[in-house]
Amino acid sequence: MKPVAIYTTPICGFCHRAKQLLNQKGVDFEEFDVMANPDLKTEMIKRANGSRTVPQIFVGEDHVGGCDELYALERQGKLDELLAA
Repeated sequence: MKPVAIYTTPICGFCHRAKQLLNQKGVDFEEFDVMANPDLKTEMIKRANGSRTVPQIFVGEDHVGGCDELYALERQGKLDELLAA
């Protein structure tokens, strides 16, 4: 399984929903709290091609996007494939 990284803040409902889906699927992920460490926000924006909102989710080097994009991949049956590739 590819490594998963998610940039979050503790007060973000979309972050909680994205992590909930990943947890339900048994996916280990590395979480980066951009509120606790502002330097991580700069890293996230660069890595996410300018996207400033959280969550920002990466599977391997692939930028998934946010919570809505993660759930869309799940609905389309493509998330498991992306995680396993």
